[in-house]
Amino acid sequence: MSTIYYPARRPTPQPSVPVLQQILLAGMLGVALFAVVLTVFFLGFQIVYAGRIFPGVSVAGVDVSGMTPRDAALEIQRRITYPQTGKIVLKDGDRFWMVTPAELGLALDPLASARQAFQVGRSGDPLTRLWDQSLALAGGKNVPPVLLLDQRVTLAYLNNIAAEINISAKDATLQVEGTEVKVTQGQIGRRLDLNASLILVSVQMQTLKDAILNLYVQEEAPAILDASTAAEQARRILSAPLTLTLPASDSSGDGPWVIPPEQLAQMLVIRRAEAEDGTRYQVGLNESYLLTYLSDLAPKLRRSPVNARFIFNDDTRQLEVIQNAVIGRELDVSASANLIQEKLAQGEHTIALQIQYTNPPVTDDMTGEQLGITELVQATTTYFRGSSAERVQNIKAAASKFHGLLVAPGETFSMAQAMGDITLDNGYAEALIIIGGQTIKGVGGGVCQVSTTLFRNAFFAGFPIVERHAHAYRVGYYEQTASGHSDRLAGLDATVFVPLVDFKFVNDTPYWLLMETYVNGYSLTWKFYSTRDGRSVEWDTTGPTNIVDPPETVYRENPDLKQGEIRQVEWAAKGADVTVTRRVYRNGTLYFSDRFFTHYEPWGEVFEYGPGTELPPRD
Repeated sequence: MSTIYYPARRPTPQPSVPVLQQILLAGMLGVALFAVVLTVFFLGFQIVYAGRIFPGVSVAGVDVSGMTPRDAALEIQRRITYPQTGKIVLKDGDRFWMVTPAELGLALDPLASARQAFQVGRSGDPLTRLWDQSLALAGGKNVPPVLLLDQRVTLAYLNNIAAEINISAKDATLQVEGTEVKVTQGQIGRRLDLNASLILVSVQMQTLKDAILNLYVQEEAPAILDASTAAEQARRILSAPLTLTLPASDSSGDGPWVIPPEQLAQMLVIRRAEAEDGTRYQVGLNESYLLTYLSDLAPKLRRSPVNARFIFNDDTRQLEVIQNAVIGRELDVSASANLIQEKLAQGEHTIALQIQYTNPPVTDDMTGEQLGITELVQATTTYFRGSSAERVQNIKAAASKFHGLLVAPGETFSMAQAMGDITLDNGYAEALIIIGGQTIKGVGGGVCQVSTTLFRNAFFAGFPIVERHAHAYRVGYYEQTASGHSDRLAGLDATVFVPLVDFKFVNDTPYWLLMETYVNGYSLTWKFYSTRDGRSVEWDTTGPTNIVDPPETVYRENPDLKQGEIRQVEWAAKGADVTVTRRVYRNGTLYFSDRFFTHYEPWGEVFEYGPGTELPPRD
């Protein structure tokens, strides 16, 4: 067995303290030496480039390293020609304008650009300067050129373009020439936005690059761009006559009323109207013209309601219609105008007018029981023997106005109003009348026979008399009886001269009053039908008193008469005063009393004769 022996290791010697100090000292000396070298280099670098641009600096890609600012400025001016050679294309749709930056007011300042390059690495504290110089040296430093932009020039150029671009917005127009409707479409306005375009151009030129720039143009829509809808509406309105009719239920036969297109065109109005979705043209008829047309038409359509007329059948004791009631009619002008505008806008040309109908108080279907007409309450007859044919005609014409007429409960009845105008057209003839203190020939002579009959019937029926006028002198017709003459009837006459002199009485009962008039030969009978309320009448008369003989007979020449022709125009009548007293009782109790005083003037005979006529001897 062998034994292996390993030699023992010798311990590593440990450095002594002085050696460490030496190493540390050597390091510090190295750093110091580097700093000295760097400082020497930096100082040398600054000395070498004193007054010159540091290496690595360029202006807009133009290398100006090591150049003095003046040399750099010349180089920049030689190399950067963008303001003069650049191309800016300003575009608006299919139109474009090519311009150099210089024409837009852009200029290069080469000296300021060189000075700006010269300042690279020369600003700030020493470390910052050293850092900037190192960066430029290592990677290069590109400095933008100094550009000058005269915006007045830019705006002037843009304004010239604006003069070509700008278009004012125009509304569509609508005109009517004759019956032809002409329309012009609206125009959209366009305006160059100068401020936005100025900024766009300015920013682009700072890049020193050519470009195509779409200008900022604002569009302005007109208030009304399209008037075709309104034009079509106007054409529809003028396409046919406007026919106005009464409602289908109106069987009067009035109308139609036709407004031709030529007249419609004159009435047509086109106005601007504001709506939620904008402004538009509104087409219709001129409201004022339309209202005037309808207002002129209204009186022709106006019809007052009139009660039905009846006679009382004494056998059946029922009412029988002899004249149908008239339904009142009034044109509603405002409602009709509105409807016409509405229907025309819808294309309709036959339009029913808006009519207001009013029933009279008494219609055809009403019965005697409903009206309180159940019996004959009074009948009076007067006589007019010896009347001329013309006088009889007038009595018939006037009496017919009252046949079947109704008087309402509480109504004050006016004879003049019910009778209307006394004219030849209304069936009257010329006959003798008393007017202006003489008897002359005039239309309606004999009507007072009718007023006298009505007065007596109301008198004897016991109705209050509101207005009554006597004749100027005694007239023999009004004192005739069935067989002769009676002074007792003097003072019971009444005259009516429409519209100045009237006869009125009051139906003071709660019942309607029906009047019937009958002319038989030379007599007139007036009947009242109603319901008796227990009244009765007592009356007495003074008869003619204070009688005055007529004046002497008068003869006067009338050039219209022939020689030898003599005609009597006035008849003698004695003057007199008469007082008639009436007492009206209801169920035996005095209801009221009244008195009628009449003064008759004495009236002399008057004869007219032709020129050269020999007059008869006078007594």
